[in-house]
Amino acid sequence: MEPVRDPELPGLLLRTERDSLIPLLRSRPDDDFAVRTCCPGWTVRHAVAHCAAALTRVLETRFEPGVFSPEGNERDIAERADRPVSALVDELEHGMTEAGAVIAAAAHGKLDVIGFGEWVHAGDIREAWGEPGAFAGAAQPHALALAAACTRARRSRPLVALLDGHPAPLVLGADSPEPAEYRGSAPTLVRLLTGRPLTGTRYELTGATEAELIFLS
Repeated sequence: MEPVRDPELPGLLLRTERDSLIPLLRSRPDDDFAVRTCCPGWTVRHAVAHCAAALTRVLETRFEPGVFSPEGNERDIAERADRPVSALVDELEHGMTEAGAVIAAAAHGKLDVIGFGEWVHAGDIREAWGEPGAFAGAAQPHALALAAACTRARRSRPLVALLDGHPAPLVLGADSPEPAEYRGSAPTLVRLLTGRPLTGTRYELTGATEAELIFLS
């Protein structure tokens, strides 16, 4: 049986994350946006520009061939190279506020993963700045639910995640009588699903390799 999609979930995730990320971005001097993130070649400014551009594309329904490819992402960033940081943050805030309705209306949930990706990049920014709460915070429950939905829709590697402090397991990926099993924290699970650095983490993974779990990078 096909899983039931919650079309409002990506917008809820974006708006919840907006309420903590945008004030953080506005509180930092422009020089801080030159700090490198874990994304190869990207500073915080690059990450903000990419996230703003992706949501603007959603709002304008501009999805020409090659969009969201590495080359397409670099073009979007380059187009914003001369804009002040404040303008990039304004664009990002607008996108996080308004894109949910467009994502909800997209057929078969094909844009849902964009909401999850925006939240992950918010974690990248926090980590680059040494801020607490990377891949955590108030939006994390929505992000985990969306990750589960996206991995099911993509029929990714079946996984049951037994998360620290969570009473119920999180089921990801395709239906299977023999899923892999993860035991550890929710932020570390997000790192596994997105290919983020795992240095200093503790977890148990059986039945799958780390590489098999990555569905978004």
